[in-house]
Amino acid sequence: MTEGLQGPAPDERPQPSGRRNAQGIRIDPEMEAVHDPRRTALSALVQNEPGVLAKISGLVSRRQFNIESLTVGTTTNPETSRVTLVIEEPEPGIRQVEKQLEKLVNVISVRELGDDAIRRELVVLKVHGEEPDKVNAITDMYGGETLDAGPRTITVQITGDEQKIDDAIDAFRQFGIRELARTGQTALARGEEWTTHAEEERYERTQVRQ
Repeated sequence: MTEGLQGPAPDERPQPSGRRNAQGIRIDPEMEAVHDPRRTALSALVQNEPGVLAKISGLVSRRQFNIESLTVGTTTNPETSRVTLVIEEPEPGIRQVEKQLEKLVNVISVRELGDDAIRRELVVLKVHGEEPDKVNAITDMYGGETLDAGPRTITVQITGDEQKIDDAIDAFRQFGIRELARTGQTALARGEEWTTHAEEERYERTQVRQ
């Protein structure tokens, strides 16, 4: 008589824990435990390849994490770009996003930024132009710049941290905001601290060659 394949019986085999969501993705039980959400920024150094940004946003949205803002721009190395991703999730969710990003082929390095990181964004506002002197006064108060001024509309730009941008938008509401475009955060670590470990390693290699 031929014996069957050796191995544990079905009821002895380890069973995966956690339920599956509507997309069939199994959810880690720790992810569903009670954790207070917090808002944070992740900085990812990525290769300049077509579709990298789409891969990152697609990965995060598939895991049902909410993206507050997502910005991308080149670095000192023309072969790489920096992606700044702002999310609001419980602690296990933040760690999960980090792990998933690190698995992407085009992602070189990922790091959560500290609360003291330098964070900036830009907003472009178009308001009604019936009170140009008052609009200019508000623009000057927030260190902004007038980009376009006509008989019916005035367009200004303001740069700063998130709170400053929020306050400026509220101040301009009195004139009636016709249109608004906001970039979302971009950020660097403060002082001599490197934003990602990969950039520090590249800099040290460059210094050795010199």
